[in-house]
Amino acid sequence: MLLLGGALTLGLLGVLLIQAPEPTRSVDEVMNAPSEFIDKEMALRGEVVDGSIDSNRSVFLLHGLDHTVLVDYIDASVSNGLGDNRTVYAQGVLRYLDGEYVFEAQIIKTSCPSKYEEETPVD
Repeated sequence: MLLLGGALTLGLLGVLLIQAPEPTRSVDEVMNAPSEFIDKEMALRGEVVDGSIDSNRSVFLLHGLDHTVLVDYIDASVSNGLGDNRTVYAQGVLRYLDGEYVFEAQIIKTSCPSKYEEETPVD
């Protein structure tokens, strides 16, 4: 019985290790060496560049401290709250298209606005 319990525990541990999700990567981490990430499924984290959301083309720019990447969200499931300067978690694939790196998102999740952020007065 003890051997069976040990075997089940090792089997479960093996499944968890094999199916462990990729860590979320920052825009800077990916764009420091983008060729290493081409055509790979990953999770990307960054902040939406102010004024970059183009709803007609379904794209926006996501930046880190040093780098920026274009995010195409035409086929993505997008949570409410996508907006300027919002921290975003995007799941998808990095592509190199027409001389430009494009992150093709499948899922986009946004952070909730902080209750400590200043509200913009409505005129």
